[in-house]
Amino acid sequence: MSYDSCLELQNHLSESLKTKTINKCGYLLIVEHKPVYTVGIRQKDYNSILEDNLIKLGAEFKRTNRGGLITFHGPGQLIAYPILNLKKFNPSIRWYVANLETTIKNLCNETYGLNATTTSDTGVWIDNHKICAIGVRCSRYVTTHGLALNCNTDLSWFKHIVPCGLHGKGVTSLSTIFEKNITVNDVLPYFLQHFCKSFSFIGS
Repeated sequence: MSYDSCLELQNHLSESLKTKTINKCGYLLIVEHKPVYTVGIRQKDYNSILEDNLIKLGAEFKRTNRGGLITFHGPGQLIAYPILNLKKFNPSIRWYVANLETTIKNLCNETYGLNATTTSDTGVWIDNHKICAIGVRCSRYVTTHGLALNCNTDLSWFKHIVPCGLHGKGVTSLSTIFEKNITVNDVLPYFLQHFCKSFSFIGS
C-alpha cells in the first residue's frame, strides 16, 4: 500500500474517532509499503540535496507529522498503525508507546525466544541493533502512525541514513537473526495475539 494512501486512510479514521457519534476503541491497520524514507517533525536537517539522493535510490521521501527522526519503510516490514482513542484506554502517550514496545518485546521473546529489550531510545532492540522502530502522533487523544517490525526487510536501505538519528547503532531483522526467511505473514498471527494482550482487554 502506498504511504500516501495509507496516511489518508489514517487521517480519515482518526477524524472519525474524534466525533461523538463514533463509540469505538479504534482501528488497527496492518500494511507493507513500497520503499519510502520518512522523517518526523524533529528532523530539520534534511535538505533537498539529501532528499534527492535518497529518491535516486528508488525510494520515496516523505515528511510527516509523527514523532522521531528518519527511518525506512519497505517490503518485509510488518507495519502497524493503531488508530486508537486513548480515552478508552489510558490517556497517556507514554503509556501508549510503552505498550507498543511491550507488544513487540513479548512477541520477540515469547514467540521467538530472543532477548529483546527496550531502552531510553524508543523502539525494540536486540543487543545494539534495532528490530522495531516506533514513531507516533496523538491529537485529541487519538493516535496515528505506529511501528515497523523488520521481518525479512532488505536492510541495505538503512545504510544510506542514520536510522532514528542514533549514531553507532545498527538494525536487524528476524530473518537476519535466524538466517532463514521469516515473512510478514509468518509473524502476523503472533503480532495480533500480543497486540490484543497489550490493548484489547484494557479498553472498553
